[in-house]
Amino acid sequence: MKLVRYGDKGAERPGLLDADGRVRDLSDHVADISGACLTRAGLEALRALDPARLPLVEGTPQQDLRLGACVAGVGKFLAVGLNYADHAAEAGMEVPAEPILFTKWTSCIAGPDDDLTLPPDSIATDWEVELGIVIGDGGRDIAPDRAARHIAGYCVINDISERDWQLRRGGTWDKGKGYDGFGPVGPWLVTADEVPDPRALRLWLDVDGRRRQDGTTATMVFGPEEIVSYASRFTTLHPGDVIATGTPPGVGMGQKPPVYLQRGQVMRLGIDGLGQQRQRAI
Repeated sequence: MKLVRYGDKGAERPGLLDADGRVRDLSDHVADISGACLTRAGLEALRALDPARLPLVEGTPQQDLRLGACVAGVGKFLAVGLNYADHAAEAGMEVPAEPILFTKWTSCIAGPDDDLTLPPDSIATDWEVELGIVIGDGGRDIAPDRAARHIAGYCVINDISERDWQLRRGGTWDKGKGYDGFGPVGPWLVTADEVPDPRALRLWLDVDGRRRQDGTTATMVFGPEEIVSYASRFTTLHPGDVIATGTPPGVGMGQKPPVYLQRGQVMRLGIDGLGQQRQRAI
């Protein structure tokens, strides 16, 4: 299934994509695409529905029908740094022996095509296309060989980062990662059963039509199951939590000389099978 949230900001409704790529409304069955409906039991209940019998929503998604972030009520937005060896190299850092975990504040979550308002004093706002994990059944101290059972699905994330704040403003990453709008999520949540190999996905990002990132999840240092297991050692994961799994090379910081977002520029990004995003910097 491909689960979506559609409508105006702050008033999104739950839906799913049918076989024709049209949105069908789920409001009679779930309050939102969040926690309870993302557990194994919750997803099974949604799979039992006949999409053709659900109300058809007017408009074409991502054209004349706005999509919000594909998950609501996110309790934790975790992320993994330097999880691609070639990205670590372009950043001039060593490949980590363990996943580098940090947080993106949930107030940064945005729709996949919402405009990105650059911070007034931004000098180094950067892009990072990433595979996102959405937690289904929660848990703590999850064994690696059980971690797949805790993944509801996958999505596209742009882990937007203000590098000056991240690296030179006191030594913590979070304030460079959590500014409002720095976490576009979606366009849809693709359930795990439709992603047979999350380590065989191409991901890419363009800025003003120029290809900046073009990689594959096959080069991740730590795969989704390792990441879920590792994160659960330090915090209880809950249904609807989101984890961004790292980015391939090609970020602005890695260019020679570095290149950062300017007002008016447009980012387009996507992952095979998981959809595309578009953000304009304003």
